[in-house]
Amino acid sequence: MTVYTVSWRHRPSVRVLAAVLFSSQLAVPALAQEAGAEAEAASPAADSGAIELPEMVVTGSGYETETTDSYTTDFISVGEKDTRLWREVPQSTTVLTREYLEDRNASSLDTALRDAPGLLVLDNDNGRSSLYSRGFEFDSLSFNGLPAPLSSIYGTQPDMAIVDHVEILKGPSGLFAGAGEPAGAINMHLKRPLREFQGSSEVSGDSWGGVRGEADLSVPFTEDGDVRGRLVLARGHDEGWVDNNDNDVSVGYGTMQADLTNMTTASLTISHMQRDIEPYNGLPTYADGTLLDIDRSTTTGADWNDFDNRVTDYIGELEHRFADGGHAKVSARYSDRDVDFLYGYAGSAAAANGDISSVSWLARDYEETSLALDSHISKPIRLFGQEHNVLVGADYQRFENTFKQGRGATGDTNNIFHWNTNLTRPSVTYSSQTETETDQYGLYGQVRIKPIDDLTLIGGGRSTWYQSETTDLLTSTQTGEQDVDAEFTPYAGVVYDLTETISPYVSYTEIFQPQSQVNASGQTLEPRQGSQYEAGVKASLLDGGLNASAAVFHLTDENRPMSDGAGNTVAGEEVEVEGVEFEVSGNIQPNWEVLAGYTYSRSEYVNGTNSGDVFSTYTPRHMAHLWTKYRFNTGGWMNDLFVGGGVKAFSDFKSISRGTTINADGYVVVDVMAGYDITDSVTATLTVNNLFDEKYYSRVGGASVFNFYGEPRSALLSLKAVF
Repeated sequence: MTVYTVSWRHRPSVRVLAAVLFSSQLAVPALAQEAGAEAEAASPAADSGAIELPEMVVTGSGYETETTDSYTTDFISVGEKDTRLWREVPQSTTVLTREYLEDRNASSLDTALRDAPGLLVLDNDNGRSSLYSRGFEFDSLSFNGLPAPLSSIYGTQPDMAIVDHVEILKGPSGLFAGAGEPAGAINMHLKRPLREFQGSSEVSGDSWGGVRGEADLSVPFTEDGDVRGRLVLARGHDEGWVDNNDNDVSVGYGTMQADLTNMTTASLTISHMQRDIEPYNGLPTYADGTLLDIDRSTTTGADWNDFDNRVTDYIGELEHRFADGGHAKVSARYSDRDVDFLYGYAGSAAAANGDISSVSWLARDYEETSLALDSHISKPIRLFGQEHNVLVGADYQRFENTFKQGRGATGDTNNIFHWNTNLTRPSVTYSSQTETETDQYGLYGQVRIKPIDDLTLIGGGRSTWYQSETTDLLTSTQTGEQDVDAEFTPYAGVVYDLTETISPYVSYTEIFQPQSQVNASGQTLEPRQGSQYEAGVKASLLDGGLNASAAVFHLTDENRPMSDGAGNTVAGEEVEVEGVEFEVSGNIQPNWEVLAGYTYSRSEYVNGTNSGDVFSTYTPRHMAHLWTKYRFNTGGWMNDLFVGGGVKAFSDFKSISRGTTINADGYVVVDVMAGYDITDSVTATLTVNNLFDEKYYSRVGGASVFNFYGEPRSALLSLKAVF
């Protein structure tokens, strides 16, 4: 075996990292050539003294959910590079399976996460909502484990037609992510081609006038299915309950996969999404922050409001599986995003008679490209009668964006009770134009040691190099720079298998976030540091059909920018978030599925001028979700009938904007569903959302914008055929 050793004292250049990644890429095909010999060497017939490992059966990537008809899965990969039993990951995790996504009619990521335990979605146009966990907003998403930047305003969240399941990890995930917010990680496991022919089509329509169609076709190109492909197409038109708030989406997705050997698989995926929206920025409040009691269809937009984006992603993967259960993988993702929008909205709070003293407008032209490369190897090691695991890898990310913005007032006035959308269209001039280039590269490793059969000790670490530069395109001057050298991020966890189905755990995780502010000496502030202690227990109940978990967590975010009292900025503010979570998912009975969770959390500033104040005012202290589905299976015509229902209950929350406090009451919303298998391949489903037509605010923001009503009672009818 050839061993390559690379050492340095300063930041490694992109060339060095590229060499490491490229060496790994060369190694994988070589390993593939050795697969036959390795498999033979592992056979007891080849060596009577060899250790016989348990048989491993892998189907696809080993954890697809679309054919399971279940609300749970035993395997996850979020927060890991391996696909592992969910009980082996010592942090809170949630999985939204394909069955659940379809039952909840999820079309975009934010619509899927609105009912996910422990998650908070600050509503906006579908595809543009902000996603939160434990008080912090997600600033990246992963596709098959490869990260991409996320900014909610640009509407780049993926359509769910291309997704097999969504995995969520809560709390800092810096070991494999590098820089980021301490919210956690979201991984979209995209649909894979199947070895056997499968097709489906679905059409749906709702009581607002929205329609949607999907087509999904998976085809084997060889008799044994070693070469296979899949095509997914979707198109939707959503009118919603707010006047002049249409939302159109078009999606194309193609993926091919080939087994180069029985141990090596290559895949290529291309996806393209377009959104065309008449955006809506929410309602204003009265001047004192009191929320309006008004028709939920009320708009505050202009008839020229427009939002367009184009998102194209390319993913390539090459994986070799070793006979001992290990694997080596190289993967790459390239994304190109183009977003343009112009919209008008209320520029002031409403007077007592509803008058709006000004109408504002915002325009942006945003272009972004991003590249993510990852190469890693994971191998089990047999020592002292136990099997351990070692994983090492390297990754690289590059983001480039061009940002142009203009904003102002239209010169109009209006009245919230009689809104006139015929507003003066501005002549847009981009007063702010910047270009930002960001590079991040890192080396990471993780070991899993089993001193005894039932105990796993997990340790890991990462060194990250991060550099970002922002240039003002109008003046050609550099306006911002962030430079982080060899930032070390530790990871530690302990999992103890109390029984074959119950595993208590503890973990410590970290993440960092570079800052752009400077101190009195002109030096960039040290990065924010997020860290979390978590303890919990995970259990597989009812013969493995039902997964249950409970956790308590304590999260801190340090080095936040604050004033030193003399007009200077220092990295000294600290935030603390703590809480408990409970979750169950899976089969109560073979014909009865459930996904439910409860989260209690509190957050506060622990020092600085905000000391003692609530940090994440948007986040309700109590959040509860329940969704369940029951198939009768009693024979006769009822054998094809299924029903479902759910409850979402949030306690009160608020927003503090420019000294104005906006309070929102808690709410309880009930949804129901009924469906019937017309034939073995055709199913009709009717869903009624907000059954009791609860009138509530799902999000509050500022005195002039970002106050959104939740959806009124509505119905959606879908018809799906499989072939």
